[in-house]
Amino acid sequence: MAAVHVTVWDDRDRVGGSRARTASGAPAAAVAPALFIHNIFTWGSDSMYGFAGQRPLADSRRLLLLDRRGYGDSPDTARSDFDVDAEDVVEVLGDGASGVGLGGAHLVGHGNGAVAALIAAARRPDLVRSLALIQPSAFTAAAHHPVVADLLDRVRDGAPGIPDGVTPEQYLRASTEGLGMAMPEPTSRRLRAVATSMGERPVWEAEIPLEAVRGAALPVLVICGTWEHAPAAYREHVGLPLMAVAESLTDSLGGRLLRVPGYYPHTQESAAVNAALREFWG
Repeated sequence: MAAVHVTVWDDRDRVGGSRARTASGAPAAAVAPALFIHNIFTWGSDSMYGFAGQRPLADSRRLLLLDRRGYGDSPDTARSDFDVDAEDVVEVLGDGASGVGLGGAHLVGHGNGAVAALIAAARRPDLVRSLALIQPSAFTAAAHHPVVADLLDRVRDGAPGIPDGVTPEQYLRASTEGLGMAMPEPTSRRLRAVATSMGERPVWEAEIPLEAVRGAALPVLVICGTWEHAPAAYREHVGLPLMAVAESLTDSLGGRLLRVPGYYPHTQESAAVNAALREFWG
């Protein structure tokens, strides 16, 4: 049994008995599930920043939405860590009770969750059918790019951290309204996610195993927003580095890059992202 909570969506019974047969006529049991790993401030099934917009994909395969430790319905953690997340992903991938087992699953990771997905895929490529990365925060994999190098220099040279005494609600407000975006309702569930995010191990400490992922010859899809309508400060400090990482990873891993309008692809442009995932998995 996995140490983290996994939400399972499977709507195949609601679409004309497609659990028995897929659209192509193959037995549904042969259709690999998809495992989603979320970013900060959120959890798997969250409608604001998570993967609620991908629920329509459950009409043709089982969707597994992992809550990283300290998020959603998973247990608390002293410090969220991408290496631990990757181990949790591997555990879910190999857990027959989750519906994955030896057949493996398609991985979909967003932001910091994409870093965990990359590490997990390198550790157990035999359990991964494909890798979809939504605005991955794999900054060290694109350290050669000037925009990313500037970001890494700032954080490594001691960029201002979170001041003592800042509450999760204050941090959420600064991270949203402070950048020109709407602040989500500060529910207890949201604030717990924010508190965990505040203490996450920095992703710029992650060593991205590009050679191992390349060697596994996994199909790779990278999805990135165009950021043209994002608040200026958010685009400059976050969007430009993320776009550079997306381009770099696409080249490094021999993947395909999909650009969609906006800056939160799977929530703002869920229909386009879902169509791309269907095609990619097909």
